[in-house]
Amino acid sequence: MTATLTPRPLATRRAERGGFLRTLHAEWTKFRTVRGWVLAMAGALLVTIVVGLLGTAAPAPGGRGADSASYPKGPGGEAVNDSFYFVHRTLTGDGALTVALRSLTGVADTGTGGKPAKGAQPWAKAGIIVKESLTQGSPYAAVIATGGHGVRMQYDYTHDTAGPSGKVTQESPRWLRLVRSGDSLTGYASTDGSHWTKVGHAKLPGLARIVQAGLFATSPEAKQDTAAGTGFSPAVATGTFGRPGLTGGWSQSAWSGTQVGGDAGTSGSYTNTTKGGFTQTDGGEFTVTGAGDIAPVVGGPVMGVGFSVENFLVGTFAGLIVVIAVGTVLITGEYRRGLLRTTMAATPLRGRVLGAKALVAGGVAFAIGLVAAAITIPIGKRSARGRGFHVFPVTSATEVRVMVGTGLLCTATAVLALGIGALLRRSGTAVALVIASIVLPFLLATSGVLPPGVSEWLLRVTPAAGFAIQQTLPQYAHVLSVYEPSTGYYPLAPWAGLAVLCGYAALAFGLAAVRLRGRDV
Repeated sequence: MTATLTPRPLATRRAERGGFLRTLHAEWTKFRTVRGWVLAMAGALLVTIVVGLLGTAAPAPGGRGADSASYPKGPGGEAVNDSFYFVHRTLTGDGALTVALRSLTGVADTGTGGKPAKGAQPWAKAGIIVKESLTQGSPYAAVIATGGHGVRMQYDYTHDTAGPSGKVTQESPRWLRLVRSGDSLTGYASTDGSHWTKVGHAKLPGLARIVQAGLFATSPEAKQDTAAGTGFSPAVATGTFGRPGLTGGWSQSAWSGTQVGGDAGTSGSYTNTTKGGFTQTDGGEFTVTGAGDIAPVVGGPVMGVGFSVENFLVGTFAGLIVVIAVGTVLITGEYRRGLLRTTMAATPLRGRVLGAKALVAGGVAFAIGLVAAAITIPIGKRSARGRGFHVFPVTSATEVRVMVGTGLLCTATAVLALGIGALLRRSGTAVALVIASIVLPFLLATSGVLPPGVSEWLLRVTPAAGFAIQQTLPQYAHVLSVYEPSTGYYPLAPWAGLAVLCGYAALAFGLAAVRLRGRDV
């Protein structure tokens, strides 16, 4: 015998919706009439803003002025480092440059007063480049050899294509070729100058007809792991080139040498004994020495003096402590005073009551987080730039994601606190547990007191993963940095991290709803 499911009458469904709206209105009225709850949430907003602004209010070291408070921007609007030593001539229209790179060497200061350490850094670069102008951030394409990652083709800072592996030495040189055709550039590499391998292709829309092209060398700072932590020291790279082969619209003027950017930028630094420059032999061979990098700016120790957007939201953890307390008391306070029995008598469907409380707590928390971020970020950016700090640029979409994400972070935390409060029915225990699961792991992971592996684990498996929604710093495989939670890098993507927190909140809410239905209040 098969049972037949009969749809509920439309009037019944409307009555249920009307009943929930009445319950929601009752819970909202209850919240806004309890003065302590309203003042506490206002305090959460205030403390998030104040802690965020005070936490980034230090004066710039060395009296840096506002003229240094911005990074060069690449074609895509991203912050970039664009500092290298460039031996160049003018190329008009189409053309090609072929050269043998006979060696790539380097030297780095040890920082201990001893002898400089010899050897090119893994991402030290020497090669050939076509660049629209000598202005930092202008479009470019380059075929390069690196200290530890073989031959590459890179263009417009964020694009990196791997070519043949192996280090360049006197015994194992590399021939490099870069061909321009309109706004398309193609890179090749060879081990003998006769048999060529295509490394990559780049299209630079709108590339000017007249460009600068030639040889270059550069090196980011040397990464050093010490007992005190990871640090960086000045390093330079030197490339030794054969006589360049030129075809196409090259000028007949002599080669010129330019330190693009004027110095080594925020990711590089010349050593005490080695500066940038070039020499040319009578046979047309070149030796080029440079420091810096041609790459997007990332966070961490190589970012220089500056802030990222999430730095201005450091006060979020303080505001969440208040949100957790209020979210918990919304349910435990009624248990303690015996008011929940009255509430359930008026609304027998217990899940409906818990859902209404979650919407009220989550909605207010969302408003707190959104408003706090919308106030703190623009004020913090303006203040930091006025004091001479760099502010890592992000797109408008990213900034909106951070603001809305901060509101959602607060919402999920409030619902988690409500669920834990309903399960434990004791305010102090519930508040302590939620703080220990969200705020404490966040502080431990980002403060640098724990090993990086442990910090990343905490930000993967605990509700503190939700803080990832605030991150804005990109990570690039071809840029040397310290990609750890202590420098602003989370192990999960923004929305994935928030999903972990939402999963905990949903689990706590679901268990609370089951317990609320199965036990007397």
